[in-house]
Amino acid sequence: MRTLAILPVKAFSQAKQRLRKGLPDAIREALVEAMLADVLGALRLTSVDRVLVVTAAEAPRRIALAHGARVLGDEEAGHNPAVALGIGQALSEGFDRALLVPGDCPALDPTEVDELLAHPAPAPSVLVVPDRHGTGTNALLLTPPDSIPPSFGPGSCERHLALAQARGVAAEVVRLPSLALDIDTPEDLEALAGSSTRGQRTHGILARC
Repeated sequence: MRTLAILPVKAFSQAKQRLRKGLPDAIREALVEAMLADVLGALRLTSVDRVLVVTAAEAPRRIALAHGARVLGDEEAGHNPAVALGIGQALSEGFDRALLVPGDCPALDPTEVDELLAHPAPAPSVLVVPDRHGTGTNALLLTPPDSIPPSFGPGSCERHLALAQARGVAAEVVRLPSLALDIDTPEDLEALAGSSTRGQRTHGILARC
């Protein structure tokens, strides 16, 4: 099945505000850029057919194009509206499924992504990859791309399962260690430093802190 990976990306200056207390703005923005580059680099090693970055900002656009991804502009209306734009693009281009992934999981393991893509699931189906706390959603594999309307944010893991149930769509939680850790807080940075050597660009920025 043809798969489009979709990454909504904010302007670096507006991203990861919860890290501002521990990091100077210049380091914080460099960290966000490095994480995106690490994720895009990992996705190039997977079996996804195409990667689409949805962004209104020039810097993410430049990085996406450098990694062979396509870019779709948005109006910085928020994560879920950006995802919706990407899903619309997937449908218009005839993709069978959409993999919604964040740009802030720098330890992303291509092997785990391919395991998710190979996970047996009927169509329509929703595979939910939770964050390390088990409450948020760090990735969704939607077959077809519009099987449910994504609703990221606090408590989204249970919300996505409920949306699938309401639509009569088969849903399953799939835990992937390298996608469990998204970077939002100083505690997340500590967990990354102590748990993974993947994400070389990100680790390079952290070494400067």
